[in-house]
Amino acid sequence: MQCSKNTLQQIVGVAALFAASTVHAELALNLPEPVSPITEDIFGLHMLTAKVALYIMVVVTAIIIYSLIKFRKSEGYVADQTFHEGKFGRFGWILVPIIVLGVDMMIAGPGMETLNNVEDYSEPDMTVKVIGSQWKWTYEYLDEGIRVVSNMKELEPDDELYLRDVDNPLVLPTGKRIRFLHTATDVLHAWWVPAIVYKKDSIPGYINETWTVIEKEGTYRGQCAENCGTGHAYMPIVVEAVSEEKYAVWLAEQKETTAAAAAEAASDKEWSKSELISRGEELYNKSCVACHQANGAGIPGIFPSLIGSPITIGPVDEHINIVVKGKAGTAMAAWGSQLNDLEIAAIVTFERNSWGNDTGDTVQPVAVKAAR
Repeated sequence: MQCSKNTLQQIVGVAALFAASTVHAELALNLPEPVSPITEDIFGLHMLTAKVALYIMVVVTAIIIYSLIKFRKSEGYVADQTFHEGKFGRFGWILVPIIVLGVDMMIAGPGMETLNNVEDYSEPDMTVKVIGSQWKWTYEYLDEGIRVVSNMKELEPDDELYLRDVDNPLVLPTGKRIRFLHTATDVLHAWWVPAIVYKKDSIPGYINETWTVIEKEGTYRGQCAENCGTGHAYMPIVVEAVSEEKYAVWLAEQKETTAAAAAEAASDKEWSKSELISRGEELYNKSCVACHQANGAGIPGIFPSLIGSPITIGPVDEHINIVVKGKAGTAMAAWGSQLNDLEIAAIVTFERNSWGNDTGDTVQPVAVKAAR
């Protein structure tokens, strides 16, 4: 193998030109810009590790290339069979681990500091409970008594935010220490918005905790980071970080809406079938369509069809019960804690009067209340 000086100069020149090109102006494959102290620490540790790995790769690659060129067989070089008996061969077994340990210790200091910050459970200014379900997120503002259900927004594939936008984002104030309590209703999920908070699993029957302080207003996006089933790709996360003044206005509006919905569900009004079906269809398309499909046919072998099923055309009490309490050992979650009596009554009425399920049944909120 012949490698002239001119050839080496050309290779180095091309590499330098590539390194200086505008191709590297946008690091689109890197982590997003951090906007909280904890994600800034994580991002800094990530960049430190990446740089150290890059430097090691450059040095090792340079040594390999030098060795291949300098000691190639075509130059008449004969392999040294007694290398291990020399001083470098002997002390190399000591030197290399010392270098590796030194590199590890250089990263360990910032790593321990970041880990300690991750596990910092100082008193928060507000607490949000994040509940993962197949396939949506529910946010409970524990200090305010309000709940927001966030589903993926249906968009066309050519839309810039396809699979990345939601109907109801999580709205949070800037400059406040926020504690997130993570759990799930069915399988493992993981709520992760890398710009503002680190990832931690959401486990059914268990509470994990993370925290953040968002320093910059804006819209931050994330995704479920745990493979949670066939709808895993349909669990985007959108966080709207706003000023304290804007947050106060939003919070007041949410409390008013929540109070109105609770009063409506608790009223003694006798709802007509058409009213319940109309509301039920809207709720079904938000909460149930991912599993049972818009036409009620489900997914064969995975999620049951609702067309002429023993549940949707059978006894009403059994239909209400499975929606309220779910079914153990299946993906059918308990909706009793997520929807009020009126909403469940509307969904059951819709399902029993759609896709040819002409039962004619009208389920009132009082029936759902009795089933709880």
